[in-house]
Amino acid sequence: GAGLEILAFPCNQFGSQEPGNNEQIVEFACTRFKAEYPIFDKVEVNGKEAAPIYKFLKSSKGGLFGDGIKWNFTKFLVNKEGEVVERYAPTTSPLSMEKDVKKLLGIA
Repeated sequence: GAGLEILAFPCNQFGSQEPGNNEQIVEFACTRFKAEYPIFDKVEVNGKEAAPIYKFLKSSKGGLFGDGIKWNFTKFLVNKEGEVVERYAPTTSPLSMEKDVKKLLGIA
């Protein structure tokens, strides 16, 4: 590939939408959505137990309402230097992120 990696971090902090254990989550994502990217173990993204990667992502790009992540499918675009370039709302379609991704990869 051109260097794009998608990383998925399941979280059960939003309306209990991810109650399953890690094996069930991976099985669901891979059968229902044909996910072909790494699905990490379930993490917390808000509060003092938030995973370090989310503390970093949120501190780099706070949302409209401060640091807290409001709902599933909040997305962050990170460049190869590890800098957070953009934060997308849960409702943002991955397709509408395509031009930003291509720009970062130098294939715009």
